[in-house]
Amino acid sequence: MKRQCIFLLLFFSITMAPLQAQDRVTGRAFATRSEVIAQNGMACTSHPLATQVALDILKAGGSAIDAAIAANATLGLMEPTGCGVGGDLFAIVWDAGSGQLYGLNGSGRSPKSLTLDYFKKEGMDKIPALGPLPVSVPGAVDGWFELHGKFGKLPMKEVLQPAIAYAEQGFPVTELIAYYLGRSVPYYIRQGFPNVAETYTIDGANPPQKGDIFKNPALANTYKALAAGGRDAFYKGEIARVIADFIQEQGGFLSYDDLAAHRSEWVEPVSVNYRGYDVWELPPNGQGIAALQLLNLLEGYDLKSMGFGSPEYIHHFVEAKKVAFEDRARYYADMDFYDVPLDTLLSKEYAAARRALINPNYAGRYSAGEISAGETIYLTVADQFGNMISLIQSNYRGMGSGMVPPGLGFMLQDRGELFSLQEGQANTYEPGKRPFHTIIPAFVTKDGKPFLSFGVMGGDFQPQGHAQIIINMIDFGMSLQEAGDAPRIDHSGGSSPTGQTDESRGEVHLESGLPYETIRQLMRMGHQVGFANGIYGGYQAILYDAEKKVYYGASESRKDGHAAGY
Repeated sequence: MKRQCIFLLLFFSITMAPLQAQDRVTGRAFATRSEVIAQNGMACTSHPLATQVALDILKAGGSAIDAAIAANATLGLMEPTGCGVGGDLFAIVWDAGSGQLYGLNGSGRSPKSLTLDYFKKEGMDKIPALGPLPVSVPGAVDGWFELHGKFGKLPMKEVLQPAIAYAEQGFPVTELIAYYLGRSVPYYIRQGFPNVAETYTIDGANPPQKGDIFKNPALANTYKALAAGGRDAFYKGEIARVIADFIQEQGGFLSYDDLAAHRSEWVEPVSVNYRGYDVWELPPNGQGIAALQLLNLLEGYDLKSMGFGSPEYIHHFVEAKKVAFEDRARYYADMDFYDVPLDTLLSKEYAAARRALINPNYAGRYSAGEISAGETIYLTVADQFGNMISLIQSNYRGMGSGMVPPGLGFMLQDRGELFSLQEGQANTYEPGKRPFHTIIPAFVTKDGKPFLSFGVMGGDFQPQGHAQIIINMIDFGMSLQEAGDAPRIDHSGGSSPTGQTDESRGEVHLESGLPYETIRQLMRMGHQVGFANGIYGGYQAILYDAEKKVYYGASESRKDGHAAGY
């Protein structure tokens, strides 16, 4: 087996061409394009048409928040493999008027009638990934209306109209989304889940191919109801009754009362200072503070001298990730149910103590620190008024639970899968509780002023991706686009907030473009090295240059989208 792994590594190192700039005369060899630079507004999304929708809203006088909602609604139609109104939402907003950051936790809670005893009686040690049981209250729609109520300028009817028009008239499906639809939709159909074929195929059997014109009139009607009736049309009207009745018919517990009681929560973003830059994330139930813990740990090393892509840098990054993620497994949970020791987890003193565990020469195993205490889309938009929004939205596991309520045009999320069923843990299942969340938006300020709005989608990879973007820019001097195009590092393994433990050192996945000499040295340091497709997330970012008064936009070469400004 060991010889086979070594052979595969040699094969991949020879056959996989590195990311390169195709004879560009400027920038790093792995950069795919230049940054987009504009004065009045910028939008970066994972779908070109969603980016154009956001720009149209900005040009019509809308705020960055209006444009982000419009883009998110469009993505829910065009990229149902990553998001939709059946899922949750998180956002960080820079409000130019007040000169401060706002955080919104738009995640939903578990059904109040579903208890831990139910899972015990059914003999389950893990919540299923699909079906009615992992469905929690979808929070995205309430998140839209909370954001719009505080920062919107245009009426919601105007904000949702582009997505409604595309849903009714159709749009051509892009390459990557067609690929994921081709993998996901037939699987859900084979599982016998109702309404999937009617919603996500053209002929009742086959998902759309690249370039096919796809329509979703049922989703258009749902959006029209929201435009006319506001968030209550979703949580207290006919839509809520259809959702609740359908889930209970399928053997689930989500009720009309669960939906009617839902509320988003405005929260204070939290930060650490990394080499003079304040990096902001949202507090749990999300995993954003793992990125901050990672940066605190790595600030103690001279990463610049190690060099990007060196075995020394990758080793220290992976070890810091393993340390931070053990804390993630033990302490991250809904703060309404568990007293998360935020101050300690984010302190420089705690980072120094945890950093001392890392062997600079060999891969290790770690446990959580002892503290006394109780598929996804990402987009970012900036406007002519100086407002910026960092927004992430997802159903989890790509399209979600497989539960498509009849006539509504969307699938419900399966975030409830991320609860632990082991008693006494921070993230143990309880009725009315928000599950541990992987999706996280990020923001950076410098000297109290907005500097960078960004995110990297991709499950457990997201905190690792956030930290790598910051390190690429601050330590390695990369541009906004280069920081996202650079070959990425992903470590899998270790303990999980769902209660699973892993005594191994895990596996390091390296994107193509890193030299075999680096791979060989990492193996000598005790790392298991592997390769994988599609696990490195998707990146969008906007940087504000206060001196030149321009926005820089960067998008994800691993996705279908782009950045655009005016």
